Amino acid sequence: MTRPAILNDRHYTYADYLKFPEDERWEIMDGVAYLLQGAPGDCDAKAMAPSPAFEHQSIVGELSRQIGNQLRGLPCRVVTAPLDVRLDVANADATVVQPDLMVICDRAKIDKRGVIGAPDWIIEVLSPATAGRDHITKRDLYERHGVREYWLVHPIDRVVTVYRDWQVGRYSQAFVSEMTGKLAITAIPGLEIDWDLWQPLDDAP
Repeated sequence: MTRPAILNDRHYTYADYLKFPEDERWEIMDGVAYLLQGAPGDCDAKAMAPSPAFEHQSIVGELSRQIGNQLRGLPCRVVTAPLDVRLDVANADATVVQPDLMVICDRAKIDKRGVIGAPDWIIEVLSPATAGRDHITKRDLYERHGVREYWLVHPIDRVVTVYRDWQVGRYSQAFVSEMTGKLAITAIPGLEIDWDLWQPLDDAP
């Protein structure tokens, strides 16, 4: 029997998450479970994202490399998916996400299972199947739970949407920047991304 890729029949928590099949990737947002990737033929493909595309992984890899190099000597760590972030500990862990890339500067938030609480900076690289959730649902989650800076990278349009200056539960107004030149990270002073170091697939020799 084909299982649905969005489970909203009841309130799901991290305890339920741990019981999901090992060959499937899920996220839980405010008690609703979303399948990211699953075993072929087992789930409703219409609501499920395929494996990340080359361009997606290329951006994640380049960002991770640049950030890791700049974090040397600092207490912050950069991590890429899949790694669980339990944002909603106070509500029985009803929100568990796997951001494409994140930076955590508080060692106390890291345990053997992943991250507990809000990372300082999260980046999601958009894909057609997840763009809506990344723009709306995750932006709301990250704002509510205190992620200090949130970037949405648009590989096709070659722009990045930036939410930053988090204060009193709110981001300042978002701005959009082209993926050219350098873009600073305000949540971690001194860090910046040099987009000119990333080579898009259609620019490769």
